[in-house]
Amino acid sequence: MLIIGIDPGITGSICFFEDGKINDVVEMPSMPEGKKHKRQVNGAQIYHEIFMRIQNLDKRDIKVVIEQVSAMPGQGVTSMFNFGQSFGILKGICSAMQLPMYFVRPAKWKKYFNLINSEKDASRTKAIEVFPYFSSQLSRKKDSNKADAILIASFYYETYKLEE
Repeated sequence: MLIIGIDPGITGSICFFEDGKINDVVEMPSMPEGKKHKRQVNGAQIYHEIFMRIQNLDKRDIKVVIEQVSAMPGQGVTSMFNFGQSFGILKGICSAMQLPMYFVRPAKWKKYFNLINSEKDASRTKAIEVFPYFSSQLSRKKDSNKADAILIASFYYETYKLEE
């Protein structure tokens, strides 16, 4: 089974995870928008990234796990709107591709990995600990978003496996 773990948002990532192993992780495709060239997610590129990796697979063997995001206190209205827009684009793409989607709250997967109330970078450390063979791709501080996507996919894999 291929699990596609997604940390949504403009700085998020998409992890392709199969049989307990990381196949690939890509940073969220984005593009400039408007006169100020603000970044927004690139839906066409997201579709392409997913399609290229699933085109020969049976859709029944694919699970898309997206972090269930919501408004956070103190976050600006514009940034929250953009975050919600990214989340909606991801849901739309997966729906159009007829891929089964599952949503996991940050508190749930973070609790599983003992990351509640930890620094943002703690997920990167945890991902390196669990998947040492992937550590070279998680060497930068900004790779914590890749780590989040990896851990979201891994969380689903581990908990789904327990339910079988």
